[in-house]
Amino acid sequence: MPVIPKLIKRLNTKRISQIEYFKRHPADTQQTVLSDILARASDTEWGSKYNYASIKSADEYRLAVPVQTYEKIIPMIERLRAGEKDLLWPGEIKWFAKSSGTTSSKSKFIPVSQDALEHCHYQAARDILAIYTLNYPTTHIFSGKALTLGGSHCINKFSNQSLYGDLSAILIENAPSWVELIRTPGKKIALIEDFEQKLDLITKKTAKENVTNFSGVPSWYLTLIKHILSYTGKTNLLDVWPNLEVFFHGGISFTPYREIYRELIAGDKMHYMETYNASEGFFGIQDDPAQTDMLLMLDYGIFYEFIPSDKISGDFPLSLTLAEVEKGVNYAIVISTNSGLWRYMIGDTVVFTNTDPYRFRISGRTKHFINAFGEEVIVENAEMALDAACKATGAIISEYTAGPVFMGVSSKGTHEWIIEFEKDPSDLDRFTEVLDETLKSVNSDYEAKRFRDINLVRPLVRSVPRGTFNKWLKTKNKLGGQNKVPRLSNSREYIEEIFTVSGIKS
Repeated sequence: MPVIPKLIKRLNTKRISQIEYFKRHPADTQQTVLSDILARASDTEWGSKYNYASIKSADEYRLAVPVQTYEKIIPMIERLRAGEKDLLWPGEIKWFAKSSGTTSSKSKFIPVSQDALEHCHYQAARDILAIYTLNYPTTHIFSGKALTLGGSHCINKFSNQSLYGDLSAILIENAPSWVELIRTPGKKIALIEDFEQKLDLITKKTAKENVTNFSGVPSWYLTLIKHILSYTGKTNLLDVWPNLEVFFHGGISFTPYREIYRELIAGDKMHYMETYNASEGFFGIQDDPAQTDMLLMLDYGIFYEFIPSDKISGDFPLSLTLAEVEKGVNYAIVISTNSGLWRYMIGDTVVFTNTDPYRFRISGRTKHFINAFGEEVIVENAEMALDAACKATGAIISEYTAGPVFMGVSSKGTHEWIIEFEKDPSDLDRFTEVLDETLKSVNSDYEAKRFRDINLVRPLVRSVPRGTFNKWLKTKNKLGGQNKVPRLSNSREYIEEIFTVSGIKS
């Protein structure tokens, strides 16, 4: 075994034991987390309002505190950004993660406490390396550098007391100085705000370095990889970085990108390890290479609740603790954290695939769906259908979004799919057919609405030129960082905007 991985494994033996403990004792671990964060926040303005000092159990907590959305806590966020202390979490909150989970014009500024940085985000980074080293004891990732494609940050115009930026930028900015020795590019380049300038500089800086691993959002790394291959004249990234062995990916589903990564990083030595991190916290790690689902991380200072996705309305919807969830049910996630988010609905939905230990997959968003005709299509349905269509026609997708075509006086409704293909399907009609049939097979509501074309007719698939989605994001000042294309929408807003950018008539 190489010396550095052996040392890392030795140093992380205790941590691996802790992970094994919470896998065996999830309820006890979560109760400890809840008790700790309630006690820490009991003297804050929020903790005093809801009498945290008197709450002793999850049941009491659920009865005392209403479920929160970002819109409900905006007044508190604005006060925090202005420099007020002890509001949601003890002390000062200096950093705010600018959320870009959607491309809406209204940004969210999620508080990131020092506790969350150290005990959630950075602990997760250490855990990823510990778990990867455990799974691959002969790894050589420590012999080279980790490539970082960060976001950007700037002084918050609201107050000189607070800063904001992409979560990735906040993590880069606050990382220990020794991290610069194992990361490339340096902080100065990684935090450049202009994404296109950053691409050029990262490419020139890293093309001749020994990169062994990289981590981040698949869509943005795909753009970088293509740029590096074009710059070097290579067709396989392993010809640029022969010791590259793992991509720690998260932020969006990897399913639509898997095949193109296999083409651009050809060979059987490359590993892919999924993570689930967000502006609000770090939630899951793919701990078993043989499975695609992730282990729910229970001791990062986050207390979890889950609401069935069809019952999320109201201030006190029926929420479930881990001990109460079931496999196969679509749940909206509610979190309470060591950054001062209390019973906060983050907008993601998950499905548990195992409850011993608790493993899950991300199924979509509470607001990213198509339900214009009662079909209840979620992102997970969409990606299963697109995957099947790609396999049937040899297509590879770079980006996509979909929305409804509403019924007219003499026309029926349907779904319109706007797809940027990296590799065109051999037969677009066949692609559309498989997409449609797979949606029927995985979603009974969609199947019912498509029955004999009574309510919905066959979907319409439109191909747009390469680079269209990046052009669209650029028009919204959302190019780069952790920004994501909204996969599904119940309106035609995104579709019409993309048509305008592409020059294609709707």
